[in-house]
Amino acid sequence: MAECKKEHGECGKGCFVDSVIHVDVKDYYGKTLKKTSDLKSNACLAPSQAIPAFILKALKKIHPEVTAKYYGCGLVVPECLEGCRLLDLGSGSGRDCYMLSQLVGEKGHVTGIDMTEDQLEVARKYVDHHTQEFGYEKPNVDFVQGYIEALKEAGLKENSFDIIISNCVVNLSPDKRKVLSDAYRVLKDGGELYFSDVYSSSKLSDEIKNNKVLWGECLGGALWWEDLVRLAQEVGFSPPRLVTANVITVDNMELEAILGDYKFVSATYRLFKIPKISNKGSLVIYNGNITGFEESLEFDSQYTFKVDEVVEVDGEVASILSHSRFAEEFTFQPPGLPAGCSVRKPKVGTVNPFELVLQLGSATVSSATGGCCGAESSFCK
Repeated sequence: MAECKKEHGECGKGCFVDSVIHVDVKDYYGKTLKKTSDLKSNACLAPSQAIPAFILKALKKIHPEVTAKYYGCGLVVPECLEGCRLLDLGSGSGRDCYMLSQLVGEKGHVTGIDMTEDQLEVARKYVDHHTQEFGYEKPNVDFVQGYIEALKEAGLKENSFDIIISNCVVNLSPDKRKVLSDAYRVLKDGGELYFSDVYSSSKLSDEIKNNKVLWGECLGGALWWEDLVRLAQEVGFSPPRLVTANVITVDNMELEAILGDYKFVSATYRLFKIPKISNKGSLVIYNGNITGFEESLEFDSQYTFKVDEVVEVDGEVASILSHSRFAEEFTFQPPGLPAGCSVRKPKVGTVNPFELVLQLGSATVSSATGGCCGAESSFCK
């Protein structure tokens, strides 16, 4: 096969360089890394938001070996999960799958897909253990061997999942466009791809992309954040919503010398498979019925919805909320309220994780706008 001249993730063909990267990643995560402390940088250990108590409780029920052999960055836990069918791309040892299996409940289901046999062996080893630990009659988790760029070939059907998550593995793929397009294909209408990954401040040089250690450490394959925004919309997703971002410090002199002036962040985005976005905004009230988020819902870096508070949202967010699993969690009304009602305006949004990091670094706590006419009223009717 002729050598592919395009950058990783742009040709969409299963070229030779792709198979080499897959082999290198398998070796790194299956043989080189035996535990989290073997990582040579902190890229895959980047901090995330404070972990809610109900998630900490779920994590404590996971077998220690599963946790010890998990190498994700951040914690990927979308809201409103009960009864959902969920897919974890690059599930590794299964930590997130077992945590999420508790949150979707017995009527929901979690599938993990990973290409590394050693990681899958650990994950599958404890299926029965966790079924018993969670008090379920039968497992609601299964693990599939395959590539995140080839979900159809792995036997995953079109329009079959409500939510897809991914925790620091998209950067390990040589074909990011195919990852996103396959995710879009297997999601149901209204479904969501909610994922945490590593992003670069600009396009990476070939020297960095061809460094096996940097690729295995989640840096060499990091997407320039602007490429994510472009690719996501090209395959059909709504514009990405940035949830949170944290600076990555490599703390390894040898790797820092190779990386030079490139900067990296760990960021979480949410992408939705919804109909064409409306240009019309809306007023919404969060009903407070999502488990673990009874008082407020931090939807992304721009919007936090407090129970019974009227919030003005733009057409993009209105379309997402009304065409996804969140539709029943909000009350909607077109713009325009009776006199005397207060409406909270959203913060200025950004999809640039480096910009968000700067905003968070200088952020001050401010009081939220009060709800409309008291907790028992809806839009002052």
